[in-house]
Amino acid sequence: MDTIAAIATPNGVGAISIVRLSGDTALQIAKKLTKKDLTPRVATLSKLYDENDELIDIGLVIYFKSPNSFTGEDIVEFQCHGGVVVSRIVLETLLKYGARAAQPGEFTKRAFLNGKIDASQAEAIAKLIETRSREGAKLLSRQLDGDLGKFVNEVREKLIEIMAYTEVFIDYAEEDLPETLGYEITQRLEKIESLLNHTLEASKRREGMLSGYKVAIVGKPNVGKSSILNALLNRQRAIVSDIAGTTRDTIEEDIQIGSHLIRIIDTAGIRAAKDEIEKIGVERSKEAVKEADIILAVFDAGEFTAEDEEILNMIKNSSKDVIVIINKVDRGLKIDLDLFKDFKTVKISAKENITPLIESLKELLDSFGGEDEHVLISTRQIDAVQKALSYINESKEFLQTGELELFSYHIQDAIRAISEITKPFEYDEMLDKMFGSFCVGK
Repeated sequence: MDTIAAIATPNGVGAISIVRLSGDTALQIAKKLTKKDLTPRVATLSKLYDENDELIDIGLVIYFKSPNSFTGEDIVEFQCHGGVVVSRIVLETLLKYGARAAQPGEFTKRAFLNGKIDASQAEAIAKLIETRSREGAKLLSRQLDGDLGKFVNEVREKLIEIMAYTEVFIDYAEEDLPETLGYEITQRLEKIESLLNHTLEASKRREGMLSGYKVAIVGKPNVGKSSILNALLNRQRAIVSDIAGTTRDTIEEDIQIGSHLIRIIDTAGIRAAKDEIEKIGVERSKEAVKEADIILAVFDAGEFTAEDEEILNMIKNSSKDVIVIINKVDRGLKIDLDLFKDFKTVKISAKENITPLIESLKELLDSFGGEDEHVLISTRQIDAVQKALSYINESKEFLQTGELELFSYHIQDAIRAISEITKPFEYDEMLDKMFGSFCVGK
């Protein structure tokens, strides 16, 4: 297999830049740059030379001997001084000595092909780089450690066991088998279905933990939405005015709340639009509400209007998490708080103090945790579970009618589907399970 090379650190100025080399000739190529022998797993301070024997840099070189490396191949890492130029020269030199530029994700792909990680761990690596919260990083670290793989393996084992029972029914029907065997299969199937459905729900609920939760600020014009955004950002991001309808389009910014990096969206005031531009802004506001994970619904402490009624009805009909903000309390509280008894409500003056809002938002974001739950982190993983559930559901009909061959066929499809998350299903596993659990055919 080709020896590949790539810069492993982001572009830009920094203390250290890492260039990584992996493949059969990695050590041979590294010796040409260092002009010295390298001891596995020992950081060696070395001068680095180009193909003309001119000094490039002085840095640390670490050799990981196959198979004890990330990819399972020989790997050499060059830790040179940070910046764009030095690492680029090191990479160009490696390419001149016979390596080729790695494709995106090729190091991880080789780790997967060489059995160092499974597919779920490979996806966790990619997501770990992109995650926008501490909780997301913890979740992905557990998946990188094989947490999801263990879960998938447990489900596979249960389904393989069901297939083993079924094969006993089909091929050894004349043996003395428990009369409750069919009932046990049904019970086990229902437990698996419940487990997979719970995992799907948990994954949808915590999707924002990885990509960053979207929080939309909604309300009628001139209720203080932009003031709240500016207070959260601690700077004047949005124009604030006493003129209703100042914000004509959605404004999006990233902000840190506790350990969570969220995407906060200030929307145009929702009301009957007076012109085409305002109409577009209102439509975008409603679209932002649909896409948001959390809604901050803002109401004026001094009045409740027909426009407020529309906002209230909208959040009542929403399945999203909602925090109701009663703003401008410094001017007096005249609004009936019983209108919002079904929601978490905070009273603030955006111009004076928004601490109650920040604390409520942090509390809500923290509640999205749940370390004991398994979470699917990609569309591919979700599709695999949905396919497995579909096959399991279809299999029940054949179990009820006694068509065990077709039932077994669908269970096998379910095993293949769930196995797509980590590794392919081998039919020999079912045979080992069947003959290991039952003393049939003595």
